[in-house]
Amino acid sequence: MRVAEMNREALEAFAADCKKQYEAFQAQGLKLDMSRGKPSPKQLDLTNGITNCLSEDDYKAENGLDCRNYGCLDGLPEAKAFFAPMLGVKPEDVIVCGNSSLNIMYWAMSLAMTNGVMGSKPWGKYDKVKVLCPVPGYDRHFAVSEFLGMELVNVPMKEDGPDMDIVEKLVAEDDTIKAIWCVPMYSNPGGVVYSDAVVKRFAALKPKAKDFRIFWDNAYCVHHLVDNPPVQANLLEEAKKAGNEDICYMFASTSKITHPGSGIAVIAASQNNLAYLKKALGFSTIGYDKMNQLRHLRFFGGKFENLVEHMKKHKALIAPKFQIVESTLEQELADLDIANWSNPQGGYFISFNQKGCAKRIVSLCKEAGVVLTGAGASFPHGVDPEDENIRISPTFPTEEELQKAMDVFVCAAKLAAAEQALAK
Repeated sequence: MRVAEMNREALEAFAADCKKQYEAFQAQGLKLDMSRGKPSPKQLDLTNGITNCLSEDDYKAENGLDCRNYGCLDGLPEAKAFFAPMLGVKPEDVIVCGNSSLNIMYWAMSLAMTNGVMGSKPWGKYDKVKVLCPVPGYDRHFAVSEFLGMELVNVPMKEDGPDMDIVEKLVAEDDTIKAIWCVPMYSNPGGVVYSDAVVKRFAALKPKAKDFRIFWDNAYCVHHLVDNPPVQANLLEEAKKAGNEDICYMFASTSKITHPGSGIAVIAASQNNLAYLKKALGFSTIGYDKMNQLRHLRFFGGKFENLVEHMKKHKALIAPKFQIVESTLEQELADLDIANWSNPQGGYFISFNQKGCAKRIVSLCKEAGVVLTGAGASFPHGVDPEDENIRISPTFPTEEELQKAMDVFVCAAKLAAAEQALAK
């Protein structure tokens, strides 16, 4: 029965039952953590061989370069060729970096603030600089821009990507808007896959600010949960067709593919952008960890298709966890009609929405021993105007732990809904 159809007597009985269940969970002394989207230990075990896949005398690149030494600022040629298919670009369009794509995104945006973009006025010298933030979105993206002193502007997410009518209008009219954050494949947290039409509209943007950049964080482009994953139009390719190839920076990494603390990040862009970025990069490093690049190449046999096959092992471990979350939400909450949630085809998160109840649900879960990402984290400054969105991260707990955490979660969602309805 829908909560909205319950009379007061039924609501009070429903609330009492939820409270009884909740107190039983509290009595169990649970300590479960679903606060971040981390690979589980079993996922990390899949790549344990990467730590010792180099023999003592295996330290040279294909061109004879000694990878133990200085040099090769933009990455080994064979590493570029290996990672280029991940972003659908040519090897010459790639810089192979360190272990973190977030670090490279921060560096690229910070560089724009201090030194501008390809000779433009530094963003930091403007009285006001804005960045567009599709919401709900990735909290670390928003935190980077906030830390750098930018003004964060919300853009609603639709089922096929950001609302492009709003994006096009804003960038065409306001030259203080310098960037937009995007997670185009299995967005964080909604699991949205940007449609080809949306990708092409991004590629054809005509921003008033000539130094505007799309920060295209394709973090989950190989993290599929289905057998026949969607295929997405390529932003850089479409931008080239539109005569607009300098408009974007594309990012990816192996952070959730190999070992997050010692993975490899890459950035792809136009030749004009790369020339500027490499010039600036040369002031901060003489080259990234080439031995780590070599380890990744050896582990995957230098073939991107081997990485794609490797991801099927990740899918086998995490797809059942997503099913646990989705089936529990469906069985326990669907008939009550109090919430909605995403059913992603890939990525690391499920986006849950219960209007006016997110903070209460997160608080109830915490008091029962289940830690979630904070309510509002998917919005700039942590402020969700509707207090409705919660990011569920299923990957790290065991299946048994996850089921227990979800039992607590749906109980908290019901109790919050009952309290809200009674208050009205």
